[in-house]
Amino acid sequence: MRYREFVIEGRNAVIEAFRAGKTVDRLFIQDGLQDGPIQTIKREARKQDTMIKFVTKERLDQLSETGKHQGVIAYTAAYEYANVEDILAAARNKNEPPFIVLLDNIEDPHNLGAIIRTANLAGAHGVIIPKNRAAGLTAAVARTSAGALNYTPVAKVTNLGKTIEDLKKEGLWFVCADMHGTTMYELDLTGPIGLVIGSEGEGVGRLIREKCDFIASIPMKGDIDSLNASVAAGVLAYEIVRQRM
Repeated sequence: MRYREFVIEGRNAVIEAFRAGKTVDRLFIQDGLQDGPIQTIKREARKQDTMIKFVTKERLDQLSETGKHQGVIAYTAAYEYANVEDILAAARNKNEPPFIVLLDNIEDPHNLGAIIRTANLAGAHGVIIPKNRAAGLTAAVARTSAGALNYTPVAKVTNLGKTIEDLKKEGLWFVCADMHGTTMYELDLTGPIGLVIGSEGEGVGRLIREKCDFIASIPMKGDIDSLNASVAAGVLAYEIVRQRM
């Protein structure tokens, strides 16, 4: 199966995409443009909390498929995003305590796709990603997920910390991965749970880590001190699976 994220070029086309409610994952605007249509695009982007990247005309020329970008190119998701309630509903429909994977600053699309694949196989009811500083549901993510995106809902939220607080009101406990935490085998990871995974370089951000109830470390026996984010997600997800069994 071929997956394709949609590329929208030209000022009017991008404005219409925003006004039609399409989710724009990436927006590139030529640096220095300030005319009316560009200001309208910026306003629409702010309504969606879409991150804008200001780039040179030469960079836009490289990205353009038509040669008629008019100083703006937008990329919309290859898949539709779910919302958090969809994920909770999936758990209720299966009569299972919610198991949700939340990702903090995962910018590599291959890592995101691999984590979605693992989440599906581990029985997670969905994945939550932030709108900013994160990969979206691009064609590369869809390919790497190996079809898991057809079955595992992915929600995109403006504020990951607030989402955690809201989910705590639904009874979820949260565990994040950090090498300085308690060994995962010593933690009770049963019941409604959110697993928080950060990027390899920065890990889980401080503000998000402080909202977690548990900090889990994965035992390391080698000469380096960290795992790829998707591998760490897999190890911890299957410890949750083991404890649930």
